[in-house]
Amino acid sequence: MAPGAPLLETVEVTKRFGGLTALDTVNYSIREGEIKGIIGPNGAGKTTLFNLITGELKPTSGKIFLREKEITGLSSHLLCQKGLGRTFQLTFIFPGMTVYESVWVGVNSKARVPWNPLLSADRLKDSAQKTEEICRLVELEEKMTELASNLSYGDQKVLEIAMAVSTQPAVLLLDEPTQGVSPKETDHIIEVIQKLSKSMTIILIEHSMDVVLRLCHVITVLSEGRVILEGPPGDITGNEEIQRIYLGEEG
Repeated sequence: MAPGAPLLETVEVTKRFGGLTALDTVNYSIREGEIKGIIGPNGAGKTTLFNLITGELKPTSGKIFLREKEITGLSSHLLCQKGLGRTFQLTFIFPGMTVYESVWVGVNSKARVPWNPLLSADRLKDSAQKTEEICRLVELEEKMTELASNLSYGDQKVLEIAMAVSTQPAVLLLDEPTQGVSPKETDHIIEVIQKLSKSMTIILIEHSMDVVLRLCHVITVLSEGRVILEGPPGDITGNEEIQRIYLGEEG
């Protein structure tokens, strides 16, 4: 990858559903090590953008690049293998699995040789070590034997982040990671994301401006499927139109 080139980039990406244009010629990029936030009202196109990047949807037109290689229209499975990890607005976990098992599945999916009964003890030990490291990183190490379904909603959100991290993504996409959780749980999730941001590139969709301002280097504002403003937090909060439309809703 060329020095200074975006790690992830969309070029003139458009998505139409019949007569509805959900995204309109969106150009978006993030460089390695950044943490960027995306805000906008309901229906602005935020999750649609995530779904296009991660292969849940295919764009009507435009191109998407990861490490300067085109990934437009590839399946979610292939994009996960290539380095994209994500969470969803509605928490996506395996309720019948423990915390440890949930994370181990992702760790093993990135192993050179996926699990089988004849694996050596060393490889099993390596997967176990990586799983435990991720659980410690997100502060779930004391709950590794708990069933996912028994966790609080906030811890389920954290587990979903850990599951995304377990696949070793080059870019981690978090869709409303603090939606529906208590203020205390929100603080915990922010701490987890801050830890992760020290070693990975993160794109964050959030309704809470407080969360976005605490976490993000750059904020992108979407409205009616278009990027209407992008810049550091100070530029966004200082913009009168953005204050009126978005920040005023938070007060």
